[in-house]
Amino acid sequence: MAEGDAGSDQRQNEEIVAMAAIYGEEWCVIDDCAKIFCIRISDDIDDPKWTLCLQVMLPNEYPGTAPPIYQLNAPWLKGQERADLSNSLEEIYIQNIGESILYLWVEKIRDVLIQKSQMTEPGSDVKKKTEEEDVECEDDLILACQLESSVKALDFDISETRTEVEVEELPPIDHGIPITDRRSTFQAHLAPVVCPKQVKMVLSKLYENKKIASATHNIYAYRIYCEDKQTFLQDCEDDGETAAGGRLLHLMEILNVKNVMVVVSRWYGGILLGPDRFKHINNCARNILVEKNYTNSPEESSKALGKNKKVRKDKKRNEH
Repeated sequence: MAEGDAGSDQRQNEEIVAMAAIYGEEWCVIDDCAKIFCIRISDDIDDPKWTLCLQVMLPNEYPGTAPPIYQLNAPWLKGQERADLSNSLEEIYIQNIGESILYLWVEKIRDVLIQKSQMTEPGSDVKKKTEEEDVECEDDLILACQLESSVKALDFDISETRTEVEVEELPPIDHGIPITDRRSTFQAHLAPVVCPKQVKMVLSKLYENKKIASATHNIYAYRIYCEDKQTFLQDCEDDGETAAGGRLLHLMEILNVKNVMVVVSRWYGGILLGPDRFKHINNCARNILVEKNYTNSPEESSKALGKNKKVRKDKKRNEH
């Protein structure tokens, strides 16, 4: 590693630690290896009226010569309002090139939300749209940060998701290399899926394995691309590990994978791991997705996701 890269890495790590300490549960690690994070920002922590999620990925060159890649996620943020906020963030970067700017960005967004709260109240249309677009994992912080897209959360009972005849064969299931930390073991399982029935079939097949069936948690998420509707059918399940399913689904969104299901089994070893458990769950999933060629790498996919937002100079939950 070059000396400059080492310096950037150290500065990034210091900023990450500082942001986590400052913002607590508002700060969420999506993928530690790819340095992808999400910050949930509200006008008022106790009684929020307006909320926005800032998703960032820190490239190797940040903060020295490149800005963070970012995306602003909120169902109400559109048009000129989105453009104005993006311009404000880009102006902050240009005025502070070479400096760590995440704190400045978060506080700028919070100021905008406070001003918006003082001027207006969120209407019923915003509430309706939020309910329609959010995946139904109500306690999941990451799903509150769901990307603005045509993605809709649909349950297993919806039958008309494809114009083609749904494939009902059991797809092949691959198993990843286990990760063990302080007597807890994590293992990912992956299967290609093109319809909800296959999701059910994969789960049933996995539960035939006594070891998997005895896992403390079997967290899963899937994404199926519906060609006829140009949308994604997706959902997730925590299986008792609060917020884990949403984090897993969000990772799959960032990696831009499709027609695949990932299940991560965790066997609890009696020692609490804290936030490290989410890191292991996502790392297991990321590793098997990369290994099975669903994505080249999380960093490349994240750059593709946020390429239109890259700034240019010229322009505590319980665990068991």
